[in-house]
Amino acid sequence: MNICVFGLWHLGSVTAACLADLGFRVTGLDPDPVRIRDLNNGRPPLYEPGLENLLRAGNKSNRLRFTTNPHDALRDADVVWVTDDTPVDNRDRADVAFVEQRLTGLFPHLPPGAAVLISSQVPVGFTRRMENLFTGACPGKSASFAYMPENLRLGRAIDSFRHPGRIVVGTRRDEDREQLFPLLSRICDQTIWMTVESAEMTKHAINAFLAASIAFANELALLCEKTGADAREVEQGLKSEERIGHRAYLSPGAAFAGGTLARDLAYLTNTGKSAGQPAILLEAVQHSNEHHKGWPGRKILELFGNPAGQKIAVLGLTYKPDTGTLRRSEAVELCRWLVRQGALVSAHDPAIKELPGQTVLDITLCPVPEQALAGASCAVVATAWPVFQALRADVLCRVMSRPVVVDMQGFLHSQLGHDRRVKYFSVGRSSP
Repeated sequence: MNICVFGLWHLGSVTAACLADLGFRVTGLDPDPVRIRDLNNGRPPLYEPGLENLLRAGNKSNRLRFTTNPHDALRDADVVWVTDDTPVDNRDRADVAFVEQRLTGLFPHLPPGAAVLISSQVPVGFTRRMENLFTGACPGKSASFAYMPENLRLGRAIDSFRHPGRIVVGTRRDEDREQLFPLLSRICDQTIWMTVESAEMTKHAINAFLAASIAFANELALLCEKTGADAREVEQGLKSEERIGHRAYLSPGAAFAGGTLARDLAYLTNTGKSAGQPAILLEAVQHSNEHHKGWPGRKILELFGNPAGQKIAVLGLTYKPDTGTLRRSEAVELCRWLVRQGALVSAHDPAIKELPGQTVLDITLCPVPEQALAGASCAVVATAWPVFQALRADVLCRVMSRPVVVDMQGFLHSQLGHDRRVKYFSVGRSSP
């Protein structure tokens, strides 16, 4: 089976590399010549554990290649897997037109009978629109369209692809399922088949449910801070309830960020507005999460009043650990806010060696955590990189001017939360 993977940022590069590792013949297609050059040399567009080695193995086996030429990539394709990452702005508005324009540009090159499997994060109704546009643009030409929600997680993407537990796929006809089965059965032995629109809505529903769970846990945690309750103990009580379960997204800590969950909330609320059906709860989740993003800043104001002139060390800048992306990172937004307040900001992140232009202004990027902490009156643990677990109270007391730690997720609580030499603050626990 020949597969073309179209759109080669995070989702696409992982999908292409994993499919080649499964033994398929894969051609990755993207119009960016620099990205294609790098991928053909085994260099991924962003850091993901294990991805570089997987790309190099695929290139060496001759099962994986990359090109900017749509005719070359599509002429023998049995399946065209659309993996464009849908751009999203700072207000969580997705640029769906970007994906639409790129996909419709492939229509003239699709071979007869090809299956188009869409995994880009798009609103419900997008696949039907593509079907209608294809019929109008290519009368008499056959192709089937299906939708499969992606389930990759930054920092764990390869494992997510290889061991998904189950996959959800929306199709129109039994023949479409039969066409996709040889591909999907190699990925997972449990496929939940449904209509295209149900599969699109399932993606929105999953992310909206996770977002609501996170916002609920964080609002509850703020009440715990005010009442003397410990949100982590309450979390244990919640998860021990058989109607909830131990894997529920109920850990107090950071607000959700990065655009993925918020994008699906926006899709659903916009769908509700268009249909005259208000999504009151989902809109409230968005407002709650936006408020919670300000927790570190409010804590710093509570501690210092005006932080102008204070040196603040920010540990971690990436959107989450085990990735090198700064896109939609709340740590970066916190740095910007601190600089605007007049604070002197130093930072360390094990995946960031230099800051892209205009990412943050007036911030000192340090090669090791101790250098960022030197002389600081407060340390903010912004990203839960495992390397930070090596930090102990002795180090903080030696290098910081004041051993104050603001740790939204409680990542370092076991080693710092009970040491009287350190003032330690985390979401959901009363102030020391």
